[in-house]
Amino acid sequence: MRGTGAGRYGEGMFRPEETGEAGRIDLGALAYDEVSAARLATLGAGPGWNCLDVGAGTGTLARWLLESAGVTTVLAVDRDTRFLTAHGTPGLSALSADITAPDFDPGRFQLVHARFVLMHLRSWRRMIAKLVSLVAPDGVLVLSDAVDLTSAAALSTPYTTVMRAMWQALRETIGTDISWVADYPQLLHEEGLCEVAAEIHVPPLVPGSAISRFWADTWDRARGAVLATGRVDEAQLERAVHDLSSPGCAGLSPGMLTAWGWRTEEAARDHHF
Repeated sequence: MRGTGAGRYGEGMFRPEETGEAGRIDLGALAYDEVSAARLATLGAGPGWNCLDVGAGTGTLARWLLESAGVTTVLAVDRDTRFLTAHGTPGLSALSADITAPDFDPGRFQLVHARFVLMHLRSWRRMIAKLVSLVAPDGVLVLSDAVDLTSAAALSTPYTTVMRAMWQALRETIGTDISWVADYPQLLHEEGLCEVAAEIHVPPLVPGSAISRFWADTWDRARGAVLATGRVDEAQLERAVHDLSSPGCAGLSPGMLTAWGWRTEEAARDHHF
């Protein structure tokens, strides 16, 4: 579960104790929560549902499930729960846990949700099966991760060059890998889930937007690793940051692919969960 350099997400990079890290996480939530919430509402999240939110961050989506969707309980899991315990939301429980640990088994839930989690794990294939096993019969698994739209086929600009360097840096330090994310629908089918479907959301890069500020902040926090790739220098990085705050940035942000599937009683028996 470790990369070749800085270690796991949150240890060598994006450490929760760093000033401003909660704000960076919240910028990501501002960019994606509305889309995630709409999908969970469409899937029927509501009263009577007990939910598991894996990699819950600052708990914005967990609180939405309770306060707006009206679910009964949410267990919000993260390796560091300092951003979760500050909110006394009824029905919300915070659990500090490593989901890759063999003894991670918090029960069964009508909804199991993980966003921007598996892309950072080397054991992602095993973890998909693990999360499926945590879904109660007639429950739903919802997974979201990044898909790259700044691959080698995209035009080279300061923005796309820095994004490519960032993905390389994250891969070499904490093991982030998004190359497989587009296979989510097939992977969920292979795990026996039914009514599998997927969608992609690409938030617009406009000056001052949450997603533009998120990427600028992320580049800054990963600056050393990004520069160490040798693909960009300080001047190119600063130009890309400047472009994010100007109307002339015409790039595409990485998209968020969300896939979901339902676990039936028959599937549970077939997979011996």
